Amino acid sequence: MKKPELLAPAGNLEKLKMALLYGADAVFMAGKSFGLRAFSDNFTEDELKKGVEFAHSLQKKAYVTVNIFPHNEDLPALPDYIRYLSDCHVDAVIVADLGVYRMIRKVAPNLPIHISTQANNTNWSSVLFWQELGVHRVVLARELSLADITVIRDKVTIELEAFIHGAMCISYSGRCLMSNYFTDRDANRGQCAQPCRWKFNLVEEKRPGEYYPVMEDERGTYIFNSKDLCLLPHIPELIDSGLDSFKVEGRMKSVHYAATVIKVYREAIDAYVKDPEHYSVKAEWLEELQKISHRAYTSGFYFNKATQEDQIYGTSSYEQTFDFIGLVKSYDPATKMATIEQRNNLKVGQEIEIMQPGKPNFNQVITEMFDIEDKSISTAPHPQQLFKMRMCQEVVEYAMLRREVQKNA
Repeated sequence: MKKPELLAPAGNLEKLKMALLYGADAVFMAGKSFGLRAFSDNFTEDELKKGVEFAHSLQKKAYVTVNIFPHNEDLPALPDYIRYLSDCHVDAVIVADLGVYRMIRKVAPNLPIHISTQANNTNWSSVLFWQELGVHRVVLARELSLADITVIRDKVTIELEAFIHGAMCISYSGRCLMSNYFTDRDANRGQCAQPCRWKFNLVEEKRPGEYYPVMEDERGTYIFNSKDLCLLPHIPELIDSGLDSFKVEGRMKSVHYAATVIKVYREAIDAYVKDPEHYSVKAEWLEELQKISHRAYTSGFYFNKATQEDQIYGTSSYEQTFDFIGLVKSYDPATKMATIEQRNNLKVGQEIEIMQPGKPNFNQVITEMFDIEDKSISTAPHPQQLFKMRMCQEVVEYAMLRREVQKNA
């Protein structure tokens, strides 16, 4: 059985490291220009080079998005950027526009190219077109069913990638003009303001200033607000479809999100490939995906056309059951003390959970804490404050401390 690549989002260098350490086979990221997530941290050229080097040090891959739909004024700086990516030995660039594709072929002809989901590939003929042009991979449109994907797989030999987890766009494969109209921020040039998540009212043409609520219930309605995609229960079908890469959305999501989602899908994919006959979805995997910030989950278009059940009409807010409160920077096995960077207020007496790459989670109560000068403290209230804490089990660098929201609110 062919094991698919697990591809993780990387909004900055820390998220890149976390995603790879928690089990991703590859990451996708963007520089400060030419990507469709202009409001994530993104990478300076120096950070981008370090990110690629870190991925390669683990024998993993790093892809860079160059998937805006550029206007003329975007083009002069593009050739030098392409050369830089080639010199950094990125494993592929992700492209949506034919003009960008042409420029890459001219400037860096050996640089592998992946075709972005923004290119709207919904049928085998369009995928075959890209295959004949010599691209390495096509990222399929989110609007395809699993049956559609199977047909495409039978018709082409090129690598196929598809989204399996994360936010869904209300517009066809991200081709959206709403942000441009409402805010003058072009979604197709990386500046989406996400107006699909806003609460809307109705205004009649001859009654300006009079707002009529569009009501699903007393909370109003969010008429463009999709649920989040989650295909964890369908790993066998996805692998059997012949997809080469499983993509997780979320370059603007948190470190906690990236680590948790990747760890869950890593375990599920490995478990199915190892023993498909006895594979089953573990309850703890599904519980993990409730701990991160998310909207209610849906299987999207994979098994049926989207209906009103795939939308959220009452709110655009997220839900989660656990808060990310600390990141382990180092651990001394002799003293069993971990040095931790605070990410949320925590104090002595709280029960916490520790998640770390490649190991089971465990719980413990915080019995004592010390500042970096080894003075006893009862709380760590300051953002990114460094402190020490005795652990009941050995932990590794990049282990994460979490606290249940309801018990410790």
